Amino acid sequence: MIARTIAAVFAALLLAAPLASAQAPVPKEPSGQPITIGFSMALTGSLAVNGKSGLLAMQIWAEDQNKQGGLLGRPVKLIFYDDQTNPSLVPGIYTKLLDVDKVDLVVSGYGTNIAAPAMPVIIQHNKTFIGLFALDINEEFKYPKYFSMLPVGPDPRPAISEGFFAIITANKEKLGLKTMALAVGDGEATRNGADGARVNAKKAGIELIYDKTYPLTTTDFSPVIRAIQATSPDIVYLSSYPNDSVGFIRSANELGLKTKVFGGSPTGPQSTSIKTSLGPQLNGIITFDWWLPAPAMRFPGVMEFLAKYQERAPKEGVDPLGYYLGPWAYADLQVLGDAVEGTKSLDQDKLADYIRDHTFKTVVGDVKFGAKGEWDKARILTVQFQHISGTSVDDFRDGKGEVVVWPDQYKAGEVVLPYTEARH
Repeated sequence: MIARTIAAVFAALLLAAPLASAQAPVPKEPSGQPITIGFSMALTGSLAVNGKSGLLAMQIWAEDQNKQGGLLGRPVKLIFYDDQTNPSLVPGIYTKLLDVDKVDLVVSGYGTNIAAPAMPVIIQHNKTFIGLFALDINEEFKYPKYFSMLPVGPDPRPAISEGFFAIITANKEKLGLKTMALAVGDGEATRNGADGARVNAKKAGIELIYDKTYPLTTTDFSPVIRAIQATSPDIVYLSSYPNDSVGFIRSANELGLKTKVFGGSPTGPQSTSIKTSLGPQLNGIITFDWWLPAPAMRFPGVMEFLAKYQERAPKEGVDPLGYYLGPWAYADLQVLGDAVEGTKSLDQDKLADYIRDHTFKTVVGDVKFGAKGEWDKARILTVQFQHISGTSVDDFRDGKGEVVVWPDQYKAGEVVLPYTEARH
């Protein structure tokens, strides 16, 4: 009896052996001195609504990477400081990261105004550098080791408003679109976006009858709205940061802005917290977005990342959905990590050459860099907020309330114009 039992167990083990050997090997636990990645991040100040989201995404990447064996068999460690959305603090932060903390790798904080002031320090230290949502900052520096995690392509400034003006052109005759008012926040990214809007307006045959910059400290936008309304523009284009986007949109609703098309490149309405704060006040606005959970954009790994992100978001007090910056911050470090593994090195020249010469599989799709370190091709969504009736997170979950209207490859619905009708 005992002999038969032992034989049966032995036979079972033999049958199970091929199954066990077919399983994926367990990654080796990383060991040794950590590979450190340094950056600043807006954890307070006007960009914190997005900066905190980006930090959580980066932390999730580091945890995922360490579970997979780290980089070069060593654990990954993030070293970061709050830049307080204050560009003047950024050079000091990166000097500390490189000279005191002696980090192995660096990436930028969130946004153009934060990434640009880091560049002189990065160049002085000859480091490879990936910018996170930094618009065309290498136009000035032309630094060969800079790369941009922002899908604006080789001609970034006009790219961000290309879809907006494609819609203007398609509806120009039907709606009699001839004139435009341009309101611009006085910041680097907003000025860059406005430069592109002027180029695209000229191509579309639209006359600028109001073109003014307002201070980023502006809190009362009613004088701006009244000045714009006095010119009776057919189109109102806003290039703004999150805080002023909210103030401008609230004033436009309170004063009953009358125009045929309203939108442009306001930063902020892409973030869940701002969407829920404005709710139906967003209806009718046409703007840009980078990624939404539409079927055509569910790239490998992105929904798994978002599941982890959304589980932790309430505890971390960050954007509960994470669609705007989360996947991009994760992809930012995916590119850097893949370059380290691809070169089996931390040599900055080798890393830059590898990033320039390869296509990367990331949670935001394939990433290939071209001129000035920008993406070799643009991939920007133009969206219109439609049919929003509430202010809960569920009013925007899975892309609800935000309809992709351009380009045709990702189009999910038709634009509703004029704005005065669409807002209702």
